[in-house]
Order: sequence, then structure tokens, then C-alpha cells
Amino acid sequence: MLAVLAPGQGSQKPGFLAPWLARPGVEARLRWWSALSGVDLVHLGTEADAEEIKDTAKTQPLLVAAALLTAEHLPLHDAAVVAGHSVGELAASALAGVLSPEAAVTLAGVRGREMAAACALEPTGMSAVLGGEPDEVVVAIDAAGLYAANRNGAGQIVAAGSLAGLEKFAAEPPARAKVIKLQVAGAFHTPFMAPAEAALAAVASGITAGTPEKILLSNRDGTPVGHGPAMLLRLVRQVTAPVRWDLCMQTLADLGVTAIVELAPAGTLAGLAKRALKGIEIVTVNTPDDLAKARDAIARHGSAAVAAPGVSGDSVAVATGAGTFTPAFSEGDRVEAGQVIGSVQTAHGPVDVAAPGAGVLTEWLARHDDPVAPGRPLARIGGQL
Repeated sequence: MLAVLAPGQGSQKPGFLAPWLARPGVEARLRWWSALSGVDLVHLGTEADAEEIKDTAKTQPLLVAAALLTAEHLPLHDAAVVAGHSVGELAASALAGVLSPEAAVTLAGVRGREMAAACALEPTGMSAVLGGEPDEVVVAIDAAGLYAANRNGAGQIVAAGSLAGLEKFAAEPPARAKVIKLQVAGAFHTPFMAPAEAALAAVASGITAGTPEKILLSNRDGTPVGHGPAMLLRLVRQVTAPVRWDLCMQTLADLGVTAIVELAPAGTLAGLAKRALKGIEIVTVNTPDDLAKARDAIARHGSAAVAAPGVSGDSVAVATGAGTFTPAFSEGDRVEAGQVIGSVQTAHGPVDVAAPGAGVLTEWLARHDDPVAPGRPLARIGGQL
């Protein structure tokens, strides 16, 4: 099973898009997305220095555009799982079919501008906490009046909050932990970003979200989300909510993922995966020279998307986690696309199973309390409209 990952803020590098500009249509694509996002993506990806692309308002749309641009050169219809770190969730949602690329880039522009504006309201920041016992580190962060904004796994937790609180925390770090100040504009993924969440919600309310066509993991809790509007709501709320990348990686392991392709600018998520997910193949795509290696991995590890086709125009809902299954409808019932038709009780809690299309639930392929594995067919839905 193949997973595709979209990186988040901090992964950008000066000039990282320059090698892509020689490919036909790339510059035109970036010009179009620049108009939607409100920033010059061609300049930012090729000529801007490290200081300029550190600006949150510019970085976020740049990263989403880069991931989507990379994806357009790969046969990702064979990828079963997609996930993105922080703003990378917008790119992942587009790859899953919840958002159009245009909507993802537009939302990234709004998100970046509004989060930058929220950072300017009060002096806040973030610090990486390396090492220590994770639960003890989180308790210490809470006790200092800070927030555990990112739990990235592999011994990395990010504390966020007031600059004074971060300085005091660094002076008295948790046992066996090292605190490193991060060069960021403010306390992302904390209540300090509430104005940005409200602004993003106002724009997102005008978007019609599609049903995920792949297993789409959420930063909130690492679980797959099978309903487009629910994922759109999560994308908005994630502005103030912690990023649980550790749980996303655990879900990748639970799903039995055998290979990961990280989209440009790649490296950060691949490094976390190397330490947390042993024995899987990891491919990073940073330049067009990396495409052949990625295509080879996709060919060897690719699998069907969540909405696997059935016979005679039917669609099949499949499990996106391992556990026991509970149906919520009866055979013969009418269901709508994206409607929750059951759930799988996993080690991390219940995971909803959504109908991949509208129609009649013609046959349950799994029964109540049946043990199911990721990819197991659960229900056949016929007569789609």
C-alpha cells in the first residue's frame, strides 16, 4: 500500500522550484495559482531568499502549490493513502478529491495571510522539545502555560505560546529533554490563531467539498476522514488545534503502508518516517530527476483507491482501518454520497465508513463485529445517481 505525503511549513528551501520551470506548462500553472493565492509563486520558488520564504503569508501557498505541482507529474491514482502536515493538509485534501487544486491554493493564501496577521497581534513563538518521555513533556508544557502545538513522533514535540513562557520553559526543561527555539512568526496551532481560524472559516463556507477518493488522514487525530464537508471543517479548525502527526504515522503503520512518497519540498516527513516506520520504502521528490524513482515505487506499491469500482456500475465501501465493523444501515436502504454507513472500531477509536456514491445499499460484505483489515470490502452500493 502506498501513501503520499505533503510537507508543511519549515520544509521550504530557496530556489527549490527552479528545476521544475523547464517542464512544459509549469510556469503557466504557477502564474494561475499566483493569481488565486495573492503571492508570486514563480518568484518565491525560484529567486526569493530564505528570509522572504520564511514569511508565513508567502510560505503556506508556496508549499501547497509545490506539492500539487509535483503530484501532477505522478500517477497518483494508484496511491491509496494521502496525508499532509499542517498546511500540507490542504494539498492532501486536493489529492484526495475533497478540494480542487484551485480551492486548495486559494485557502492556503487566505490561511497564510490571516495566520501572519494573528502572529502580529501578540509576541508569541514556538520551541522544539527533543527527547524526554512524551507524556511528561506534554505535562511540563501544559504546566508552563504553553501548548503542545505539534506532536511529530520520533521524540519531537513542539511547544508554543508567549515568548516569556517559552524562555522560562527553556531555562527549566523537562527531564532528559532539550529545548530549541524555532524561527517562526508565532504560536501556530494554538488559540492565539483564533482570528485566523474565523477568517478562514468565512472563506471555506463558500466551498463545496467532494467525497474523498482515497484514504485521507486528519492531523487532528490521525484517523481517516471519509466525508468531504467534515474534512473541510477539520481543515479550518486545525489552525488552532494541535498537529498530531505522531498519530498519522501510527495510522500509516496500522494500514499496512509499505511505501511513502513525499512531495516537494521533501525530506522533513521522510526523516520522521525513517525513525518511526521501520521497514518501509521512502521516496523523496524534490526535482524532476526524482520522478522516475517515485513512479517505480508507485508501480510496485500502488493499490486501488477507497472508492473501488464494483460490477455493473456499483461502488464498494472499504475499511480504512483495522478493527471490528459495525453497520449503521440495512440492505435495501437508500444512502447518499459521503453518508456514514457504519464504523470500524480501531485501536484509536471509531473510524467512520462513508458511502463512496449515492444509491441503494444492495449488499453488506461484512457483518456486525466482523474483524476487518484495511482495504477490506464492507458494502456494495448500486444504482448510483
